[in-house]
Amino acid sequence: MGQQVDKDRFTEAEFARFGERLGEQLAQLRELLARPGFGAGPATIGAELELFLVTPEGRPLPRNHEVREAADDDRLVPELGRYNLEVNLTPLPVAGRPFTGLLRELDETMAAVDTAAATQGGRVVAIGILPSLSEFDFTHEALSDESRYRALSRGMRRLRTEPFRVSIEGVEQLELEVEGVILESANTSWQVHFRTPPGDFARVYNASQLAIGPVLAVSGNSPGFLGRRLWEETRIALFEESADDRDVERRDRRDRRVAFGSGWVTGAEEIFEACVRDYEPVLPMTWRKESPGEEAPELAELRLHQGTVWQWNRPVYDPADGGHLRVEMRSLPAGPTPLDMVANSAFLLGLTAALAVEPVEEFPFSAAYRNFYRAAIHGLDAPLAWPGRPEEVPAAQLALDLLPVAAAGLERVGVLPEEAEWTLDVIRERVRRRRTGSIWQREALGDLTGDPAARARMVARYRELALTGAPVHTWPV
Repeated sequence: MGQQVDKDRFTEAEFARFGERLGEQLAQLRELLARPGFGAGPATIGAELELFLVTPEGRPLPRNHEVREAADDDRLVPELGRYNLEVNLTPLPVAGRPFTGLLRELDETMAAVDTAAATQGGRVVAIGILPSLSEFDFTHEALSDESRYRALSRGMRRLRTEPFRVSIEGVEQLELEVEGVILESANTSWQVHFRTPPGDFARVYNASQLAIGPVLAVSGNSPGFLGRRLWEETRIALFEESADDRDVERRDRRDRRVAFGSGWVTGAEEIFEACVRDYEPVLPMTWRKESPGEEAPELAELRLHQGTVWQWNRPVYDPADGGHLRVEMRSLPAGPTPLDMVANSAFLLGLTAALAVEPVEEFPFSAAYRNFYRAAIHGLDAPLAWPGRPEEVPAAQLALDLLPVAAAGLERVGVLPEEAEWTLDVIRERVRRRRTGSIWQREALGDLTGDPAARARMVARYRELALTGAPVHTWPV
């Protein structure tokens, strides 16, 4: 979705031509992945952070283009909602001190965005779902003034003529109906990229599918939406439902456009092929045809299409550096602080690296699937299954037991022991004190969840504490 889309209306002939290009580029991708030495290179970690712009009172501020212009930083791009911005961080080698580097750049870029937001009378906050959002923040005017987002909205409406219906059952119930995809802008995430050779891709990808359950359980930062107390990580349900392009009459034909998956994989090409086979295009932008034999073809249409199918873990093909593959891990929420996000990344990357040398495919995929959604719903109290354990255990206990495993995984990919220690210590203390971002938000609001003014005040207090840089488990209520 970061590619340039310079028009927002397309003909049926353009959709047909785009479909042909997808078939051609799938064949090119298969040849690339089979090429000896393709994708070789040092393992790297990268990340994307989606942010909310808010007023000093904690309400959303729809000025992302103006803030980006004031910041004058190529790492910033507008997101779907006019109150959202995305920061693209610089990829770093995994070996050594990658999390120190991530933390430094996060601190730097968030401070720069905050300074730019101040020129528009605003502030910046990293939080999974902004509690002060109201129904009036999801009008057509809230959509970013970008061709790609107008085209995305029209493309989704082409596939689904009826309104998008959101139904989430948590502590309370939410029923909502909207005409377009603007509800997606309620969700902001911290997305981690891990470069991996094609020969290792299936093992790393499957490992990330298993690892995300306990990591998500200890990372919740989205406990509700529109004043309802819902899941510990409500983003998961809200994004899946707000981007569900399936017709009401054909809900069972395939997974939603945002989904966890339906089985262990054998290679990256399998996922790309399923995305082309199962999901109709919504952004049929085409570019020049590439010359045969290019060392690292752009595969622009295939990459664009893949960017409109939002699996919680998905493959990324990037033509940079001679071409390579990454596993993009998309389910972690933004915030509460840079230190919290870096610690979440260390736990996820370490656990993934450790599990990648295990036969995770012998573990039932259905159990990994349940783990993911239970973690999103129940957080630290989620009952999770795990290889080698005869019974399910609470996520909090499982996470503590898995921290040494994650430390060994980080060491395996070259992270220095002291780097692993300080990052995983943040997770350990968060779990011991039972204080995730979601728990802090609930405690800070108390019985005032349904009061819009109280929610806005809580956002202002959240931002004040986040600015200290101290991890959320140390925050007072």
